[in-house]
Amino acid sequence: MDELHDERSYTSDCRARLAFEVLANRWDSVVVYTLGEAGPIRPRQLRARIGGISPKVLNEALRRLEYNGLVERRAYAEAPPRVDYALTEAGTALLAPMRAMGMWAVRYGDAVLDAQDRFTARGRERLGARATPVIRG
Repeated sequence: MDELHDERSYTSDCRARLAFEVLANRWDSVVVYTLGEAGPIRPRQLRARIGGISPKVLNEALRRLEYNGLVERRAYAEAPPRVDYALTEAGTALLAPMRAMGMWAVRYGDAVLDAQDRFTARGRERLGARATPVIRG
């Protein structure tokens, strides 16, 4: 059987799990996608393109992505110093699966949100039933 399709490949220590964990942080996929669209870019410009991300959180995401080999930091010997970030080959290779996940989200996003709402409502109903005071005589 092809190793990529072997059911045993989806175990607790498999490479597929590693791939999902690499982008599990809330902002990491946004940073990768934006770098893929914008090309090499300085942190301030990247933050402006993303919107809603603080400098600290962006810096943490860039460090994580650099640690995982998806982003490279390039410093230039200029005055004032200039730094930009670009996707590595591995980071660029993630863009196609990320776009596929985006298409999945467009197609099934409403169903997922509806399921979450139903689950939350069921939980509230259960809590409401237990929160009813018991009258003891």
